[in-house]
Amino acid sequence: MKIHARHVLSGQNWLKDCRITLVEGRIANIEEGMPVAAADYSVDVLLPSLGNLHSHTFQRAMAGMTEFRAAGKESFWTWRELMYRFLDHLTPEQFEAIAAMVFMEMQEAGYASVGEFHYVHHQPGGSPYTRLSELSERIFAAASQTGIGLTHLPVLYTYGGVNQEPLAGGQLRFANDVDRFLSLTEACRDNLSSLPADAQVGIAPHSLRATSPADLTHVLKETPQGPIHIHISEQLREVADVEARLGQRPVAWLLDNVDVDTRWCLIHATHMTEAETISMAKSGAVAGLCPITEANLGDGPFSGPTYLEGGGRFGLGSDSNIRISLTEELRTLEYSQRLRDLNRNVLVVGEGSVGKALYTGAALGGAQALGRDAGIVEIGKLADLVAIDRSHPALCTLQDDQLLDGLCFVAPDTIVTDTWSAGRHVVQDGRHRERDSIIARYRAALSDLLEAV
Repeated sequence: MKIHARHVLSGQNWLKDCRITLVEGRIANIEEGMPVAAADYSVDVLLPSLGNLHSHTFQRAMAGMTEFRAAGKESFWTWRELMYRFLDHLTPEQFEAIAAMVFMEMQEAGYASVGEFHYVHHQPGGSPYTRLSELSERIFAAASQTGIGLTHLPVLYTYGGVNQEPLAGGQLRFANDVDRFLSLTEACRDNLSSLPADAQVGIAPHSLRATSPADLTHVLKETPQGPIHIHISEQLREVADVEARLGQRPVAWLLDNVDVDTRWCLIHATHMTEAETISMAKSGAVAGLCPITEANLGDGPFSGPTYLEGGGRFGLGSDSNIRISLTEELRTLEYSQRLRDLNRNVLVVGEGSVGKALYTGAALGGAQALGRDAGIVEIGKLADLVAIDRSHPALCTLQDDQLLDGLCFVAPDTIVTDTWSAGRHVVQDGRHRERDSIIARYRAALSDLLEAV
């Protein structure tokens, strides 16, 4: 496929009238100064697409159901109770329908790929399905239907707390010891042949409260390659519990006891000391930030300026999928810093465009966290691309060096016209190619689910 773009962001530079040639899902050539007629398809502005590095697809079905204030103080922990009740009824067919809906919404918002942090493995009550990877296979089927680039992250979830309490209730659907978890990940890798070649499987030790140091060491030894994601420091209670049990705060303990490097993505690295923030930045790991969900759950803001000054890498995820909006994730991240610091234009090192720093930083960090050779429009890279409409009122008055500021702080998601996932042209004219069938199936699945809940 040959794409003509009037404007292309390649690295930090804007190119004009480019023909981008795609071969086997990668960018094979970039030619500047080419006429529109020299290509198969034409767009206005072409950008590297972001990877959505953290998603729990099934939670999309709960969106809008947890915004009622009950007696007592609302918190992440009360939200989690509803999520567990929801899990008592979800079927494999419903998992697949919800995942397809979420993946489609991500692609229409401009994400080309996703890291599915998948921790629901078993039947209600905890009995394994006949095929241990049944629910992972449902995620694979949704990825196949939508064409999204998938990094599947089966979750190791063994304990109900940092003191190795037994799992109970909705958590029983998550439960695996290390041996069964390793069998699960092997089964997932065996099923990768059902997906395009850019799909892959990593691992996700859920958190320091849901595994143990010995189990973490074991699973890391058995998994020498691929992405590693972990929930690390989302809640103050979690920080206190880990410190009481392990003698250190979670980020400090992980960095001191595990070889954290570029394979790692630390999700919700929200509550960190300055020393932890600097050490994490130096490790080469990616901070997995989910600003909309973190705001919705009242988690607190990330320590952005210190982290970026230390050379830290970051990416964005939609987590609970209460709202799937690439532009809103970007602006919420920056606004969280402004509200905390009573300042403006925070998340850029030195001088320059905040929008450009946010967008290009998240593109590269997300690609690293998902293990994808993407994040930049460059020859040889995966063709994870998104096109936007510069004639839209949100952008039509802006110069080239202001376009990403307009995208991050002004534009709606409807500004996205096209998305390619490893060269698969999944969104055209703002609509996913399977939109109608995906929505119809989602509505039917949710109707059945809500009758049971």
